[in-house]
Amino acid sequence: MAVVGFSTGAIALDDFATALQLLAPTRAKAVELSALRMAELPALLAALPLRLPELRRRYEYISFHAPTNFDNENDLVVQLKVVADMGLNIVVHPDTIQDTRVWRSLGAHLCLENMDSRKPAGRTADELQHYFDQLPDARLCFDVAHARQVDSSMTEAVRILRRFGNRLAQVHISEVNSKGRHFAMSFAAKLAYEPFAARLSLKPVIIESMVGPDEIVHEISETEKILNFAPNRGSLGSTMAGGMVGSGHPSE
Repeated sequence: MAVVGFSTGAIALDDFATALQLLAPTRAKAVELSALRMAELPALLAALPLRLPELRRRYEYISFHAPTNFDNENDLVVQLKVVADMGLNIVVHPDTIQDTRVWRSLGAHLCLENMDSRKPAGRTADELQHYFDQLPDARLCFDVAHARQVDSSMTEAVRILRRFGNRLAQVHISEVNSKGRHFAMSFAAKLAYEPFAARLSLKPVIIESMVGPDEIVHEISETEKILNFAPNRGSLGSTMAGGMVGSGHPSE
């Protein structure tokens, strides 16, 4: 059974405590603690040492999403190093990285996320290659919705997973519009994601759909259905998934 959960930012924006309360009674097995804006970081960092033992009892997987609007790269990484030392993976937008040397201290806890079409870098396998070359220990947070928005044929999604599949640490799932807003998955999005089920279900899957409290359980259920999809032998889905599972090859 896949490990599925939610980003706190998707269901309560900057109020991680409320998000955790909303997730507590659900069957979510994972949670991503989101601090997308620097203003959210101090409160989350202050609460984390006290909350982490409880969260580890509740969830099988916990990760942390770094801010994207920071001014001082060195200071931010120093703060994130505290999170990495707690054993949490840290999702970072590669287009925000200015000096890759600074980020090497996070080691294998640094998870680079493939970006949506609005961003200037990190959108494709070729663009991600530069960052992984400079950060050899970094891992991949594969955002399947970003990949679909960049290339609706999902060819780029295949390229990313074939090239960096050996680095895959976790998955983001939702649907993303042209303005980069995440929302509940449509039927078309679910169909596009199903061929990747065998590969994505091997790692924790974090839902980023921005939904209301009464939609959380439904979105978890819909994600589980996608991840449990079993394509017919010889179908497109079987071919795509089979070509990616366990590949991890450095080239396409």
